[in-house]
Amino acid sequence: MKNTVFTIKSTIYGHGRGWCFTQKDFANIDKPLAVRKALSRLNDSGFINRISWGLYEYPRQHKTLGQLPPDLSQVTKALARDSKIKILPSGAYAANLLGLSEQVPGKIVYLTDGPSRRMNVGKTELIFKHTTIKNMVAAGTIAGVVIQALRYLGKDHIDPVVINKLTKRLSSSEIKELQKQSRNAPYWVRQFINNIVSSGIENE
Repeated sequence: MKNTVFTIKSTIYGHGRGWCFTQKDFANIDKPLAVRKALSRLNDSGFINRISWGLYEYPRQHKTLGQLPPDLSQVTKALARDSKIKILPSGAYAANLLGLSEQVPGKIVYLTDGPSRRMNVGKTELIFKHTTIKNMVAAGTIAGVVIQALRYLGKDHIDPVVINKLTKRLSSSEIKELQKQSRNAPYWVRQFINNIVSSGIENE
């Protein structure tokens, strides 16, 4: 057990603070029961923090604020690895991630090709909504987040300021990926993506 705890601890150190993980991330170290016991010991000692059943983090620390809330991007990555599913930020959260909205929603919605579910991370509720394969094609890319953000804002609230912010936010390679993934977006979203692509080309 000591060897298992040591190896798991070393692996966590390697990923750095903020990393979120489940038991399956250590499947190559020992048998499931041994890994589960090792994680329980590390949680009891305060080295790691249990976010919810089977989900842990190596907590980030701030000199003044103390322990920081879990990194939601790390939480969703851990869940995706564990269940072998795709997860894509949507709605107000997608817009917030891109700097298009200052609103940090209390309920954060993700699209997924896995089952629909809800879970709480601190004071934030995460809502996972099952959707079509087509909607999940761009999952894991900034292009997917852009498409969801534009859909959330709506055609009447996308102006040159929004286009300019996205053009500055995206690298040339990300703009090319966005253009590629636009074929999976609604027609009206593709029109705005074309504006982003055109603006990006002009700024090169």
